[in-house]
Amino acid sequence: MRPTLRPDAVLVQAVIAGALSFAHLHDLAEAAGQTGWKAWAYPISVDLLLVAAWHRLRSLRAAGDSARSAWTWFTVALAASLGANIATAGLLDLTDVPDWLRILVAGWPALAFLGGTLLVHSPGHPEVAQPAEPSRDTEEPAAVEAVIERDDMTEPEPGIAAAPALPSPDPEPVPEPAPEPEPAPVPVPPALVAHARKVADDYRARTGYPIDADTLRARLGVPPLMAHAIAAQLA
Repeated sequence: MRPTLRPDAVLVQAVIAGALSFAHLHDLAEAAGQTGWKAWAYPISVDLLLVAAWHRLRSLRAAGDSARSAWTWFTVALAASLGANIATAGLLDLTDVPDWLRILVAGWPALAFLGGTLLVHSPGHPEVAQPAEPSRDTEEPAAVEAVIERDDMTEPEPGIAAAPALPSPDPEPVPEPAPEPEPAPVPVPPALVAHARKVADDYRARTGYPIDADTLRARLGVPPLMAHAIAAQLA
């Protein structure tokens, strides 16, 4: 089911009031000598400063901070908008604008820039300092004092014989580790022994040293246990 659109009276009133204020500011800026796109930029600048000051005002009040600066710039923007509405109501000849009004209109951009900058860069909430954690140097003396007090509490009172100390039990003998069983001899085929002997003779002829079990295992491609068994037979 599609929701039905209902006009909001407050929203309609805000749009009408904003449009009229926008038009009055444009007519006043144009009459003060700001022609072209500059006359359209003035009402935008006034309305944006008004909205920014109101937003900053609500944020500061919700945080419990001072909102004096936000109130100041909100009043300045409201006075500019209200003054343009009154000036264009027939109380001022727009064909012959006085010099002081031309000066105010010409100086408004710098004033609005200053207000927007102060509103954006106003100080925020101060950070709450976290309590420092106690260092190890301060914890160790307290632990030592607690141990000393505990030792003092265990001392016997005068006139009371101390209980005889119980003899410490003899330590149990540590059982000796059982000897590891010797590995069973690995059967080696005679043909493999004969081939290994040829390899060993060739290795001795080239290097002058007897062949070791690791080299023999690498040459023959046999497991380590079998290589050691063959080396024992060649020795």
